[in-house]
Amino acid sequence: MHKSADSAGVDFSREQLASQAAAVLARLRATQPRVHCITNSVAQNFTANALLALGAVPSMTLSGEEIGAFVSRSNALLVNLGTFDRERREATAIAIDAAAQSGLPWVLDPVFVDRAERRCAYAHDLMALAPHAVRLNAAEFTALSGDAPSRAAVASYARERGTVIGLTGASDLIADGARMASVANGHPLMARVTAMGCAASSIVAACLAVEPDAHVATSSAMLIVGVAGEMAADDAKGPGSFAVAILDALYTIDTQTLAARARII
Repeated sequence: MHKSADSAGVDFSREQLASQAAAVLARLRATQPRVHCITNSVAQNFTANALLALGAVPSMTLSGEEIGAFVSRSNALLVNLGTFDRERREATAIAIDAAAQSGLPWVLDPVFVDRAERRCAYAHDLMALAPHAVRLNAAEFTALSGDAPSRAAVASYARERGTVIGLTGASDLIADGARMASVANGHPLMARVTAMGCAASSIVAACLAVEPDAHVATSSAMLIVGVAGEMAADDAKGPGSFAVAILDALYTIDTQTLAARARII
């Protein structure tokens, strides 16, 4: 490990991050946590299948009459802003309150907050409710933070908000203000399948359900997803076969594959 000159975080070694991810994966499969997902209409089916393939148990109801009960009986919550409608906003308020009362971790995926001011303002309101982790891309990070997504900016934003930031890109950055990991696994076909990022956020939630350290959970999830993407690309002929292959990869990924394929930079 070494101290980065342009961030406040400490980079993790390849061996350390792979070992942590392997342990989280093993616990996830052993305990099969329940993850309640408030996600967009495009992503629901793929997200549910990704969680099932990995070993978690998804639920998706948005009904105000029952979502509180579903969340309180879950182990983690995902809030995804991909479909910005009244039903999901009302469900989100109930769900976050239920998660807080039950002491459950929750993940925010601020989809497309760079596209509309009202959506971005709503994401700021949700940030004030202290999500345990936020998974987002560079444009979304800039819209929320007002800064370009440098290592220093990501670390500073995570520290100021008291959360873990999982920033996806050519290399993923995971920071909590004191620690930073950089994961280079993944494949370009991941950007050609709708809901891939939404599913990745749900896997962050699944890892949080079995790992109380949000930085370890988020970095483990992003490594698992990145390696699964590479595994899927080995056999895929294009986006269609890749969408099927990554579900198979999430189902078959094991600790040995994580250790062998982890690319930490």
